[in-house]
Amino acid sequence: MPVPSPAFVPRPLRTGRLDLLPLLPDHAEELAAALDDPALHAFTGGEPLRAPALRERYARWAAGSPDPRVVWANWAVRLRETGALVGTVQATVGPTPVAEVAWVTGTPWQGRGIATEAAKALVAEVLRQGVPTVVAHVHPEHGASVAVAAAAGLRPAPHWQDGERRWERAGEAGKA
Repeated sequence: MPVPSPAFVPRPLRTGRLDLLPLLPDHAEELAAALDDPALHAFTGGEPLRAPALRERYARWAAGSPDPRVVWANWAVRLRETGALVGTVQATVGPTPVAEVAWVTGTPWQGRGIATEAAKALVAEVLRQGVPTVVAHVHPEHGASVAVAAAAGLRPAPHWQDGERRWERAGEAGKA
């Protein structure tokens, strides 16, 4: 199977309620406020980052992976109705024909289907860009993320990593 093209790039995406914007360091201040809840790290570890640290992280992500066979694609999620940035989604593609995806939505916007809508758009974009396998690693006790993974068309696999179950959708490049 071919290696994913480094041409995979995060282009702006639009859903019914959301705009997914290629993530920029300039998004850091607003996202630092939106994601400033320690509860968001209950299953992943760490703690909320302040705007300067988030700006540095987003600048590294925007610069791209040091491995030229790997693409880091990241989007800020904007709720059009209010114009607020409410979370992020990301896909790490390569060096095998697999995209590992993740999502986070700020606590004030949870429970409205925003993460599901964004994750569905992310998975569709990965498949549209020709990556045949999409995976996510989800803590089994994180019910909301389990529901998002299932709604995005991923299915639980028998593989585990660092206490998280692998969810996957395989063999569907170009079918989104």
